[in-house]
Amino acid sequence: MALGGETLSNWLIGLGAIIAAIAIGWGVHFALFTVLHRIAGPGETFLHILLRRVRGPARLALLIIACKVALTVATFPVSFLEVVTYLLTVALIVLIGWIVLRASHIAADLYLRRFNLDSEDNFLARKHYTQVRILRRAAATVIVILTAAAVMMTSESVRQYGVSLLASAGAAGLILGLALQPLLKNLIAGVQIAIAQPIRLEDAVIVEGEYGWVEEISSTYVVIRLWDWRRLVLPLSYFLERPFQNWTRKDAAIIGSVLLRVDFSAPVEAIREKLQELVAASPRWDKRVAGVQVTNADHETIEIRLLMSARNAATAWDLRCEVREKMIAFLRDNHPGALPRRRVEAPVARVAPDDEAAVVADRRP
Repeated sequence: MALGGETLSNWLIGLGAIIAAIAIGWGVHFALFTVLHRIAGPGETFLHILLRRVRGPARLALLIIACKVALTVATFPVSFLEVVTYLLTVALIVLIGWIVLRASHIAADLYLRRFNLDSEDNFLARKHYTQVRILRRAAATVIVILTAAAVMMTSESVRQYGVSLLASAGAAGLILGLALQPLLKNLIAGVQIAIAQPIRLEDAVIVEGEYGWVEEISSTYVVIRLWDWRRLVLPLSYFLERPFQNWTRKDAAIIGSVLLRVDFSAPVEAIREKLQELVAASPRWDKRVAGVQVTNADHETIEIRLLMSARNAATAWDLRCEVREKMIAFLRDNHPGALPRRRVEAPVARVAPDDEAAVVADRRP
């Protein structure tokens, strides 16, 4: 059906207004970002990085705002205006959420640049990395939820459904609450872990009888890198509800022990002197603790515990293996009688008195 002259004129006027608004929006975007770049100055500041990473979404948001302003003066049909205005509103909300999400990530990355996770003494760095990463994921989840809620609130039908769903106590609400319970539980647990910090990134832990390091802490689960390169994945709530061992909770330094089972004749003082010699020659020892203790004894052997400290759990493990190997070689080469041995008492044969004279006679030459 052909358009009437007045209708065609209205469409042309509306399109002209939109084109003019886009041109104005583009110019405003260029002028605004030019001014902001000058304010940000040189260097990798927050504003400088933010302007570089959100330039595209910000330009599109300004163009959408310009189009919405142009539609208020355009003479398009009402039904067409309603659909286009709704789509532009949804797009603007999504873009704003996207910009806020990127801004939060940039702020977190800039904050973490002050800490070096690869340094030898990385206790403070692990603390801040754990807090920022968990809170960043929690903030991203909140931003996505708020953005989705804002989009739904733009539609009358969806808004009414959402209000009625939240206000009702029907089966649908119960099912939804039960379905989201594990997710919400782990999200709350993530915030608690970020604040209380029972674990941090690269903490040495023993969980479920396995030794490993905390490799990743997400918004819902924790990945433990085991000593043999396997990965143990556990929900965040596990570390608030179940006991586990954290070997680097306050300090990375740890005391390692080596247990030796030796004979009662083992020279304890010689072992004590040898331990001091071994740890003094090892670069793995942190020069804090080195000692020998007789911790137990049974009917066959005594138990000697060798104590030595190291700067972290991995180094302590290597130091224990080194001391164990060299101490066994020392005992084998210098004190072989100190190695464990089983004592057996042989029974003595008793001779009857009547046969004793015959035995003595047989032994005579």
